[in-house]
Amino acid sequence: MAPVPASPNTSLLLPTYARAPIALERGEGAWAITSDGQRFLDFGAGIAVNSLGHAHPHLVQALTEQASRIWHTSNLYSMPDGEKLARRLCEATFAERVFFTNSGAEANECAIKMARKYHAAKGNPERFHIITFEGAFHGRTLATIAAGGQQKYIDGFGPKVSGFDQVPFDDEKALKAAITDETAALLIEPIQGEGGLRTVPTRFLKLLRELCDEHGLLLIFDEIQTGVGRSGKFFSYELAGVTPDIMSVAKGIGGGFPMGACLATEEAASGMTLGTHGTTFGGNPLAMAVGNAVLDVILAPGFLEQVRQISLRLRQSLAQLKDHHPDVIEEIRGEGLMLGLKLKTPNTDFVAEARNAGLLVVAAGDNVVRLLPPLIIGETEVAEAVARLETTASAVEASLKRPAAE
Repeated sequence: MAPVPASPNTSLLLPTYARAPIALERGEGAWAITSDGQRFLDFGAGIAVNSLGHAHPHLVQALTEQASRIWHTSNLYSMPDGEKLARRLCEATFAERVFFTNSGAEANECAIKMARKYHAAKGNPERFHIITFEGAFHGRTLATIAAGGQQKYIDGFGPKVSGFDQVPFDDEKALKAAITDETAALLIEPIQGEGGLRTVPTRFLKLLRELCDEHGLLLIFDEIQTGVGRSGKFFSYELAGVTPDIMSVAKGIGGGFPMGACLATEEAASGMTLGTHGTTFGGNPLAMAVGNAVLDVILAPGFLEQVRQISLRLRQSLAQLKDHHPDVIEEIRGEGLMLGLKLKTPNTDFVAEARNAGLLVVAAGDNVVRLLPPLIIGETEVAEAVARLETTASAVEASLKRPAAE
């Protein structure tokens, strides 16, 4: 018997997202626009993805020019733009090897496999355990939800993938106790995104490096949300002066085009030999063209300095906002243009009120609202965003004073 057709107003998409009741049709810089002309100041940037805003002319040109030549070849053949992008990433970071993926979850899968293979290739296959930290988010695959350790993402998907040992955030004693002869690596986000914009203290990141060196472990940084200028540096490990052995990258590196990468030292990548890993779409010509275009802008002289200056302006304004609304805002968190408002009221209410005020922001764990604007914002956008946050906080404050509905 044929299925009954759904009505035009019934979505056939899996109901796994709580979607906001707006449909964004086009964008201009830091502004996103609906089909009926509503304009929203986009301080979510597709969850830190649209690093250069909407319809950046250099990215549009790179993508359309590449689309007119060739879209896909597979990794059976040489990829000149991929070689170019890998070289540029290595020259600008600690890395000596790069593997391109389609997403952050895939970049983390590569990092996990690389760490395990490193020890196996050296004759220690029992060393496959990876220590992670509470509040982490590393993706939605079976391995990365196990790495993140959040039960709400694990429930219902069968036995948890083994080999991940989670310890409390910033707990030196627990971390040292968790290291065994089966430990392969430590995996951490220098700033937790989904976990509530919690910045890992520099002293703790330095401790991780010391422990890895002492025990022969690999240090993996998940810079999927913090990387590509988001922190005010090209990658946030530069802020702490702590260099990882492996680093996962995605989101901002494609400026909105789906792509990711796993970066590593030559030594850390030594086990990843011919045939040990692969991808059909990773490193495709379209992604490589856009990735190179993103780097043209991000690595241009003065760009990251401007990000640092504008982020300081925004943070100062948020501190004033907190002072004006102490019953709503508890704390300002984060670095660069990856900032968070730790709230005293439900963050979902704040997100909805911000949307009513024409501002798009993103909820996170620990009752935090994330502010993740495009890196190209200026003083005008900051002032406008702060004004709309003021309207939002005032609306939330007013709701606290209303008598409960009977």
